[in-house]
Amino acid sequence: MKISREIKTAILAIAGIVLFIFGFSYLKGNNLLEDTVIIYAKYDNVEGLKSSAPVTVNGYAIGKVLDIYFEDENSGVLIVKMSVDTGFKFSKNSKAELFQNGFIGGKEIQILPAYDSAENVKTGDYLQSTTKEGMMELVNERLTPLQEKIEKVMSETDTLLMGFNNIFDAKAQADLKISISTLNATVSSFNTTAKSLNSLIDTNKSKLDSTLSNFEKTSGNLSTITNKMAQVDIAKTVQDLQATIKKFDNVMSSIEKGEGSIGKLLKDEKLYDNLEGASKQIEELLEDMKLNPKRYVHFSLFGKKAKRYDEDGNEIEEKK
Repeated sequence: MKISREIKTAILAIAGIVLFIFGFSYLKGNNLLEDTVIIYAKYDNVEGLKSSAPVTVNGYAIGKVLDIYFEDENSGVLIVKMSVDTGFKFSKNSKAELFQNGFIGGKEIQILPAYDSAENVKTGDYLQSTTKEGMMELVNERLTPLQEKIEKVMSETDTLLMGFNNIFDAKAQADLKISISTLNATVSSFNTTAKSLNSLIDTNKSKLDSTLSNFEKTSGNLSTITNKMAQVDIAKTVQDLQATIKKFDNVMSSIEKGEGSIGKLLKDEKLYDNLEGASKQIEELLEDMKLNPKRYVHFSLFGKKAKRYDEDGNEIEEKK
């Protein structure tokens, strides 16, 4: 079958138109061979976001930005058109977050998927938009208070320096120079003293060595004495001491109970009364002996019979 020239021309024209449309779409970032959905998000400020910027989920690219344009002429709201692979399913309640990838990276959009019972996203849906602060915004946020503090410190430093300038007049500066000169003289004197001390040490080095040697011998003797003390059976000594204390406690307990001679002497009231009465009688006897010694001492050169007395001290007359 012979194809006419007109048919060939028509086929070539149609093929050229298809290739032109496909190439134009590909250059704009649309691959007509891929299964994608077109979604949108609105932003007040895209902060330098560019077309063909990646659209990611957890750092994995699932699409790209196709176009950025104003919503209308009377508002500054920007609409971001995105192409997303249909292989990843997520709810229309998901969020499109604008963020900065790294410290020097460009702006990108990441999908924060919502896994709920809502309908999956489809072409033409608008996602809720959010903006995440980038590194530069965080740095500016931290540097602003620091800058204010530095400015305040600089202002206070200027005030302090002005105060110093007012304080250190000509007389104060002269006094300061004198003080520094005096300090230098003191340091020089200290250096001289240090040199003298070094000379003294060098002169008496042999004596110092002898003193240190004696100290080492004394330390050795002390160590020997300490070792001997360590060899003493301290446990047995403590045990014997405890036994002695226990015996002493038993003796004190017996005395407290009135047992034994000492216990009876301390606890027996009758014995105490008897001793007190005997003591009183002895005292009266001694007093009577002082007053009437003749009643108790009789002495006669001629064998005279001694006189007798009754209990009251009266002389008993003998019957003739």
